[in-house]
Amino acid sequence: MSGAVSPGYAPPTGPRPPADGTRWPRWLIALTVAWAVLLAGLTWYSTRNDPPTVREQRTLAEAGSVVDNAIGELVAAASDAVPALAPPEVDRGCRVTPFADGATLRREVEVAVAGGEERSLLERVAERLPAEWRAGVRVTSDGPRLRADAGEFVVVQGRPVADGRIRFHVGTGCRPIGDGYARPEAGGTGAEVGALTEALRALGGTSAAPETVVTAPCPGGGDARTAWSAAGEPAASPQAALAPLAGGTPVVETPEVYAYRRDGVAVLADLHPDGIRVAATTGCAG
Repeated sequence: MSGAVSPGYAPPTGPRPPADGTRWPRWLIALTVAWAVLLAGLTWYSTRNDPPTVREQRTLAEAGSVVDNAIGELVAAASDAVPALAPPEVDRGCRVTPFADGATLRREVEVAVAGGEERSLLERVAERLPAEWRAGVRVTSDGPRLRADAGEFVVVQGRPVADGRIRFHVGTGCRPIGDGYARPEAGGTGAEVGALTEALRALGGTSAAPETVVTAPCPGGGDARTAWSAAGEPAASPQAALAPLAGGTPVVETPEVYAYRRDGVAVLADLHPDGIRVAATTGCAG
């Protein structure tokens, strides 16, 4: 084609360039600033007032009291059995994110119950726990399992671990450490120490102070307390040595466990080949 332009015809010049100094309308600038301020304010308020939506929004220090209270609720709910509180365990071997260290808190309650009553006890405990926990028991191929939600993303679970033996555990999952977990203070002594000393003497041990005292707050006030110690090997069988203290009617009597109640204190003896561990517990009112 020819590049000539017909006389009287102006070639197209394309779109007109924007005029120099073009600005946004003032009302649009003001609206944008107001929207940014509103979003910042809502974010600030939500951070300080809204409940957490993921586990990582609560530190181990903040979840610790929820775990301790849950242990007290379990002890109260299992008041017709023989409970024993295990020492808390903090594991710092996890990561919240690839760049942030975390830790988990786990607490457990061992419960001795008459053989064959394991599922029944789990169901009774589920019924007695706070309604907002939505506790329930389901039967699996591995036996009955209790599960509940204590709030703040703290999970409660329970299952039989042997004939006449149930283990409840309460865990936080991996969280930021924050100020760390402050274990409840044991402070003072109670009837559990006297019952433990009595059982140790019957087993041929000494009456020294307990090796460990573990506590948890009861839902109605006061504390559940468990005193633990190792016992020497008795001359007679452990069951025979403890039978007089049980009044001849133990709650559980197996080759691995001997449990009884005496004067309001629950006593549980773990009979292991490598030694005997005895726990005496003053619980919570159910």
